[in-house]
Amino acid sequence: MPLDLDRVRARFPALSSGATFFDAPGGTQVPREVVDRVSDYLLRTNANHGGAFETAVASDAVIATARAAAADFLGAGSPEEVAFGANMTTLTFSLSRALGRTLGPGDEVVVTRLDHDANVAPWLAVAEDRGATARWVDLRDEDCTLDLDGLERCIGPRTRVVACSMASNAVGTVNDVARIARLAHAAGALLFVDAVQYAPHGLIDVQALDCDFLACSAYKFFGPHVGLLYGKRDLVAGLRAYKVRPARDAPPDKLETGTGNHEGIAGVLGALEYLEGLGGAEGSTAGAPRREAFARAMDAIGAHERELCRRLIAGLRRVRGLRIWGITDPERAAERVPTVSFTLDGWAPRRLAEHLAAERVYVWAGNFYALAVMERLGLEEKGGMLRVGLAHYNTADEVDRFLELMQAL
Repeated sequence: MPLDLDRVRARFPALSSGATFFDAPGGTQVPREVVDRVSDYLLRTNANHGGAFETAVASDAVIATARAAAADFLGAGSPEEVAFGANMTTLTFSLSRALGRTLGPGDEVVVTRLDHDANVAPWLAVAEDRGATARWVDLRDEDCTLDLDGLERCIGPRTRVVACSMASNAVGTVNDVARIARLAHAAGALLFVDAVQYAPHGLIDVQALDCDFLACSAYKFFGPHVGLLYGKRDLVAGLRAYKVRPARDAPPDKLETGTGNHEGIAGVLGALEYLEGLGGAEGSTAGAPRREAFARAMDAIGAHERELCRRLIAGLRRVRGLRIWGITDPERAAERVPTVSFTLDGWAPRRLAEHLAAERVYVWAGNFYALAVMERLGLEEKGGMLRVGLAHYNTADEVDRFLELMQAL
């Protein structure tokens, strides 16, 4: 099912500005469905949780609908397996602290040098607090892929938690999460997955992956600034979460500290309704039909983005003095998302980003909070990388214009 790109772009008000948005890994633009859902919530159903009056009941219904849609989006077994929070980072710190109650001296947590620091720092902190040991998995310089053999060697009888990403926010590498889950579970460890960078590009299926926990952020898949955390129901039910005493000690309430961003959660529903419509379904078709619509949408998104990414990488490889960090072989397109980062001789990444911004091409420069990646590649002190992040609303013409600007440097 090919994308109707004119129809897609018409749904995103920001795209009418004339700017080229290649900033998707830092945050995507939002479709009209999100704007309408947020506006409608604030105008008609703005209330706190659990009230007996009309707007509170309506507010709770919106949140319940959003949670059910999010469960279908992630492939969760039930809506109660999805919690909302401020963002992936906040949710990960909260969960790591709760899991830390089970750790002690001699226990081990495994983290990788390919990850955003939001999936590193929380586990390093809890290991330090509990006297546990953190073990690092390296990446391969030549294509910035995870050393899975090294990961297997890191996991042992004392491993309690393995933390990895589904896709790198710095270099686009997609990890074999299902294999990592098997390795972790064979040692009796839990697997926590950062799916922030993967969520806008491919279908997530937490049950097929068999991960124990998975987090992502809606503002990376066309929604507002809200985080989502999946956790296997039995695991969350047995977790001693940090929470206020009146809050229910049951999933997902025990993981949702304080009053949530209700209008933002309504916006998450809008983003998911947009994707559902992109997959050919209109309205809330909960359960299997909605899941099938998400699958069709992500298939179409993936096909379009792979072609754009191929075009981008081929053009960048013709720029003298430019090095792409990550997979460049078109035969390995399934092993990456369309997040392409590079360095260019004679240009500091920030200076190049400013130059492109003057041409109304919006890209990111720096370490993107993937500190371990930059340190490992020797780029942190050099200003990191320049990152071009494609989304399904981008066009071949935008890619070609960007390449013309790069060739003219």
